[in-house]
Amino acid sequence: MASGRPPIDLQVTHEGLDALVRAIRREEDGKELRKELAKNMRDALRPGAAQAKSSIMAMPSAGTGMGAGLRSTIAKKIRPEVKLGGRWTGARVKAFKTPGLRGFANAPKRTNRRDGGWRTLTWGHEPWRTQVGKRQWFDEAFENDAATYHAAVHEAMESMARRLASRAR
Repeated sequence: MASGRPPIDLQVTHEGLDALVRAIRREEDGKELRKELAKNMRDALRPGAAQAKSSIMAMPSAGTGMGAGLRSTIAKKIRPEVKLGGRWTGARVKAFKTPGLRGFANAPKRTNRRDGGWRTLTWGHEPWRTQVGKRQWFDEAFENDAATYHAAVHEAMESMARRLASRAR
């Protein structure tokens, strides 16, 4: 241990991520290392985000009155998100709200619902009708490959941990 720092004890868990972030902060170039770790974790989740985008774009529009505007706006708001510190630490793919979509800020959430769908006016006028989206489009995008994305994020964490451990030697 040439640097006089304690050895880094990291595990691939939520606590392991917190320990990794603390170890990065102790480094001289910690800010750059954090950026690199976050980038690598986001890159690991990008295929899942692409799959979710593909799933919402495959939602049928015939008979529901929805144009491509709804689906494409929701698809644009699906992104991998990584936070290293603060109240929440971790990596996830998130469908952000769509505030500019004709007053339909919760479009990603409503189109993914199992029950009921959402209520809308017919061409902006009465009568009200209920529309139903492609149920569970977001959740189903991750069902089969969840272990792959989980492993890819863990590999990004372990790679950074190995890099920090090699510095401590």
